[in-house]
Amino acid sequence: MTSSSRRRAIAIAALLAAAIPALAACGAGFDANTNAPYAPNEAGVLTNGDGAGKAYGKNGVMIPQAFILGPDSGQQLAAGGSASLYLTLLNSTGTADQLTSIVPEEQKATSVSVQSPIDLQPGTLAKTPGVTVEGLKTPLRGGESIKLTLQFKNAGDVALTVPVIARSREFATLPPAPTATPTASSLPTGSPAPTDTAASDTAATSETTGAAPSETPAANAG
Repeated sequence: MTSSSRRRAIAIAALLAAAIPALAACGAGFDANTNAPYAPNEAGVLTNGDGAGKAYGKNGVMIPQAFILGPDSGQQLAAGGSASLYLTLLNSTGTADQLTSIVPEEQKATSVSVQSPIDLQPGTLAKTPGVTVEGLKTPLRGGESIKLTLQFKNAGDVALTVPVIARSREFATLPPAPTATPTASSLPTGSPAPTDTAASDTAATSETTGAAPSETPAANAG
């Protein structure tokens, strides 16, 4: 191992070690979590140890944290609704990468909305606010899980199972998924009544197209 790769490995290990305490920190916002962080499972590769140092991933992309925000405690998200997806990603390579799309299992959701490709710079942590699981096929109460396939530009596809957690305790301050509103094109509209202008134009047309009487000169007597 060269000195530069050794330094990168040390830096990545430090970032990964720092990720869990940061995610476990109390308080509001994306960093709020518990001392037993909600990690994904069944990913392509278990890239880093066990317990608090556990991270899943593939080809240098590590995923130490992933969860889907469910409803308030005791409530449920209805089928057809949406849920926010929170991920923490770590690029342990020396080359930039991108999370381009996320595909859910067909039985659980219709799609996952990613506002734009998420850049993963070398040796840095990236978080993914604004990602939404849409078109839920069954109600969610918390405690379920949904299989997702994360598609990276360089690292390829990473399949993992992500837990659904209730929006309570330290997660209560996280915003729920936005509620879709009907667009103008989907709103019912009536047929517009003819306007006065159209009526007057029709009348004018009738008058101008009618045959006008013509005068003919009388024939001269022969």
